[in-house]
Amino acid sequence: MVVPTRAPRPLAFALVSPLRRCTRTACGQPAVATLTYVYAESTAVLGPLATYAEPHCYDLCSRHSSRLTAPLGWEVVRLELAEPAGPTPDDLEALADAVREAARPIMAAPAGDLGRLSQGRRGHLRVLQPPTS
Repeated sequence: MVVPTRAPRPLAFALVSPLRRCTRTACGQPAVATLTYVYAESTAVLGPLATYAEPHCYDLCSRHSSRLTAPLGWEVVRLELAEPAGPTPDDLEALADAVREAARPIMAAPAGDLGRLSQGRRGHLRVLQPPTS
């Protein structure tokens, strides 16, 4: 008897989100704050979302971070949660300038510099050989 073999199923990488989620059970909301405990001082510190996920820190969504309470005798320190800043007019202008610069045609070198140009050209950069005297 021949048993049909199934093709191996592809790994489901789409199930893992690069977005950090709230660590509370059954909550899938995006994390906006990080909770850290300082056991020596009986303090819970709630601050902006940490740059990296740490093993002894807890990422919380806005709902759970606003409703956070600490055990009896503990103090909660709430650091200001800054709203993510959007692009400023200066950022947009710098981006537009960079795009214009990248789209600018390459100018020919002056006649006196033709002997100094090297053939090792990459992108918009040129390697100039030192002048020989």
